[in-house]
Amino acid sequence: MKTLTRRTVLRGAGVALALPAFEALAQTSAKSPNRLAVLYMPNGVNPFAWTPKGTGSQFELSEILAPLAPVKDDILVLTELMNHGSITGDGHYYKIAPFLTGTTISKTTGANLNAGGVSLDQLIAQKLGNLTPLPSLELSVDPPTTYVDTNVGLTALYGSHISWSTPTTPVSREINPQAAFDRLFRQGQSGKGVSASDASVLDAVMDDASGLKKKISAADRLKLEEYLDAVRAVEKRIAFDAKRRKGSILDDPILRAESEKLDKRIKDWYAVPGDKRPLDHTEQVRIMLDLMVLGFWSDSTRVSTFLFGNEVSGRNFSFLPGVNGGHHEYSHHEGKADKLDPYKKIGAWHMAQYGYMLQRMKAIKDGESTLLDNSMVLIGSGIKDGNAHSPYNLPIVLGGRGGGSISTGRHLVYSKETPLCNLHLGLLRRMGVQAERFGDSTGELKGLSERDFAGLTG
Repeated sequence: MKTLTRRTVLRGAGVALALPAFEALAQTSAKSPNRLAVLYMPNGVNPFAWTPKGTGSQFELSEILAPLAPVKDDILVLTELMNHGSITGDGHYYKIAPFLTGTTISKTTGANLNAGGVSLDQLIAQKLGNLTPLPSLELSVDPPTTYVDTNVGLTALYGSHISWSTPTTPVSREINPQAAFDRLFRQGQSGKGVSASDASVLDAVMDDASGLKKKISAADRLKLEEYLDAVRAVEKRIAFDAKRRKGSILDDPILRAESEKLDKRIKDWYAVPGDKRPLDHTEQVRIMLDLMVLGFWSDSTRVSTFLFGNEVSGRNFSFLPGVNGGHHEYSHHEGKADKLDPYKKIGAWHMAQYGYMLQRMKAIKDGESTLLDNSMVLIGSGIKDGNAHSPYNLPIVLGGRGGGSISTGRHLVYSKETPLCNLHLGLLRRMGVQAERFGDSTGELKGLSERDFAGLTG
């Protein structure tokens, strides 16, 4: 009998219980859930080395996209998308903060941030978050920037966030891989079991509740019983999640082995006593990407975001051959070859990490297909050319087949200035959020599936 790695969710009384995989469980007809991951690259890309040659399925990967050759048939390269709300101000911050909101940020030098809307990922988390232990997972490798950028008169906090639970509330990102791992697979900071008390809140107050029932009307007693039932339902879910994190979630032996390997890699990441810096930036990023993959595989969450770095990131990429400086420095290339070439190589490195994640997901069975088949993995930037801070014709790639709703292996070229939010609207709907519009969308992006392919340049 085939081992099924997909989890089943039993729902009742407001509780969602995700079961581990069972070999004899007859669920081949059940549909696997969709997942969405968004990876954000700061500082744009070398605009002269990004766009593929050819359109449709007859396209050639560019120099920057070349690392995606092993997954070429699993991606869509989307050309001529833009975020219209990001053109109102100069610099990086107007481009990154609304990348997933499709809105315009408010100018401020303080903490009173306003992105203008709720982000794509958080709308999905609000809709589906009750089905998984973690409504969403936000990761990065850099702490938020808190200074005021006097060049544009904005707080640099805007450059650290793409996820917004409300227009004024950015979602904090986890940059410590051990803490992120523990959120997925352990309860409590020690990682040694349940840290919260196992005692029931209802048991503790039942005597008072019984006394109260004698003093109130029949209608109020009914309301109280409904309230207590709701609290009990929440407690049962918390207890289940605690047990799940302690081991049952890893009943799949392959998933358990992969999680143990990743746990060891994370510990090795802090290999030098007293040194809290990553020993290898590529390994640091891949650990975070693997956390996202395991989060999807174990159904601990179905939506996740990752920032390769904050906007205006000056991270030094000297570990790459032919690169001897920082990312932001090279993005302001001034058309000079000695800057454009390293800028190109940094872009290709980002694509290599994206390709690594897609290949990992492609190798994981998920029901009758793969984890990648049942996911949508978006990578992009709010800037095309870092030298011009250009928000036009953004570098956007979408991986995965969205549960069979996306036809991959193509380069699609749209009319100039097609709203990026048309793509976001399509992703929202594929994740089960029935929205009429999103941001500045003018309709769902055409061409993602074969049935609406006609009429596109691609």
